[in-house]
Amino acid sequence: MEGIGYFIDAVMTYPFLQNALIAGVLVGIVCGVVGCFIILRGMALMGEAISHAVLPGVVIAYMLGASFFIGAVITGVLTALGIGYISQNSRIKDDSAIGILLTGTFAFGIVLVTTIGSTSVDVWHILFGNVLAVSRSDLWMTLGITIGVLILIFVFYKQLLLSTFDPTMAKAIGLPTRLIHYMLMFILSLVTVASLNTVGIILVVAMLITPGATAYLLTDRLPVMLTLSAVFGVTSAVVGVYYSYIYDVATGASIVIVATLLFTLAFLFSPKQGVFVRWFRRMTTSKA
Repeated sequence: MEGIGYFIDAVMTYPFLQNALIAGVLVGIVCGVVGCFIILRGMALMGEAISHAVLPGVVIAYMLGASFFIGAVITGVLTALGIGYISQNSRIKDDSAIGILLTGTFAFGIVLVTTIGSTSVDVWHILFGNVLAVSRSDLWMTLGITIGVLILIFVFYKQLLLSTFDPTMAKAIGLPTRLIHYMLMFILSLVTVASLNTVGIILVVAMLITPGATAYLLTDRLPVMLTLSAVFGVTSAVVGVYYSYIYDVATGASIVIVATLLFTLAFLFSPKQGVFVRWFRRMTTSKA
């Protein structure tokens, strides 16, 4: 309790900690919501590819004096297009194309970072985040991306719903399923940019997948899943920032560890899907 009181006092005192908490909450919400569609559409590996692919875009944007946002979105969308082009015009399947472009773009980004040789580009913070160093301008950008992404999902919710659960029917009634797919890739690029300072490029895939997977174990209804996933994302961010500040450990990693612990609890004790719950039911049935 003393640690919680100390943390609350610090939040009330230090603006950087306030920024960190707000950024963590925003990223937890947007990653949780978008991650549900990534999981349900079987695109977890694609999400990882896009999140890694933004690195060269971020570095090139820095070299040109442009916004990180522009560079990340361009490289993210180009990577999604490249994966589709390779799988459609060769014998290479989607998973192999994703692996090739994921590693290739990420390696290219690392080479660019080392080529710059500037201390103003901290590769550690790009890769793993530094939420305690979030500036007010970063916070506004994260807020804008979060609001924009949530509006897109709200406006195209029915199209996303149908194309996710019944893509054949979606095509039959004339929905542009390929355009919806690339819109989701665009959203994924935006979310990665929003998460750069919080958990970094490497750990953003965990925030996209883990809260949504946790919610998926607890419900079969998409609206409930979206809500639970956002709640788990926010909880992971707040608790992760707390432990990071109190025990002086990496913030991004702390957030991901909390998210993983929540998933573990759901995996073991979910009322319908929990391992222990199913085992207990089998034991009860066998005794009866």
